[in-house]
Amino acid sequence: MAVNSEPRKGPPQRNSIGIAQWVQENLFGSVGNSILTLFGLSFSVWLVWSVVDWAILRAVFTGSDGSACRIEGAGACWPFVVHKFQLFMYGRYPVEEIWRVNLTYVLALAGLIPLMLPGIPGKLWLSIYMLVVFPVIAFFLLTGAEWFGLPNVETEKWGGLLVTLVVACVGIAASFPLGIILALARRSELPLIKWLAIFFIEFVRGVPLVTVLFFASVMLPLFLPENVTFDKLLRALIGVALFSAAYLAEVVRGGLQAIPRGQFEAADALGLGYPQKMGFIVLPQALKLVIPGIVNSFIALFKDTSLVLIIGVFDLLGIVQQGISSDAKWFSPQTAATGYVFAAFVFWLFCFGMSRYSAWLETRLDTGHKN
Repeated sequence: MAVNSEPRKGPPQRNSIGIAQWVQENLFGSVGNSILTLFGLSFSVWLVWSVVDWAILRAVFTGSDGSACRIEGAGACWPFVVHKFQLFMYGRYPVEEIWRVNLTYVLALAGLIPLMLPGIPGKLWLSIYMLVVFPVIAFFLLTGAEWFGLPNVETEKWGGLLVTLVVACVGIAASFPLGIILALARRSELPLIKWLAIFFIEFVRGVPLVTVLFFASVMLPLFLPENVTFDKLLRALIGVALFSAAYLAEVVRGGLQAIPRGQFEAADALGLGYPQKMGFIVLPQALKLVIPGIVNSFIALFKDTSLVLIIGVFDLLGIVQQGISSDAKWFSPQTAATGYVFAAFVFWLFCFGMSRYSAWLETRLDTGHKN
């Protein structure tokens, strides 16, 4: 009788166990695990209850000033957020011109959403719109154009979420191509280009962002002619973009080093030039491999926008802090905590959204990463 010794084909079989058995094996498999499980559950229940109790059960939802939140045992002071919401979103942008900011948001979403979703035609035209057309429209909408009937609004009046989004979006859009160029330059065979790229990357990565912003705001004007000046927000944009580009360059370089040497040799065998080899063969594979690292850099950049406060640019966190300290009528023991929790929640929404889109993009491109 012949015995079939061929190995069984197909994926390995997984042992299916019930929930009760899984809990027994993984959470209560030993005395130590049982103690840690009970401690973790107790801490989680206490944390959730404390948040719900402070934010909902004991919270104050109505009031015209801080007196409503100064009662004994009061929780979150949500009327403060409601009354300051416009300040948190737009800073001191003129009320009658806020429609321009909202229109800018709508135009951005109109191009960004179809560009990010698969199956929608015209990706090339959408990219041209977002990279060329929209920045010009947004610039004139936000800053003004007297010849088009739009009064000028100085950037000193900008603030809140508007500044956070402007700094983050411009930083991401500018640092991404610059980071790719720096990564390619660091791998260049030309010594001058290679060492210039290495010097820039290592220098910028060796100093904190606060130092870069301080240099861009305070020191840079000292090296310029007396009649030449830059807008304070523009200096922040340049500093953030250069800082983020240095970190993105190392992320992209890691992806380039992960590409097998055979891909480069195959491109050379086809007679492709350097731009064609990088643009069509190497970079698409390298960028797909480092999606988590790229998105992580973007998330870090979005959170680092709060540091522009050091040069007097009031982003969301800065304007919340200013709203807490400058309006005495809203003083209460819970006002500051409520404002900071609101700012933290807004930052978390954007960062979580970027993280989830990254995970979805990895799955769609089948990069092999686990979510």
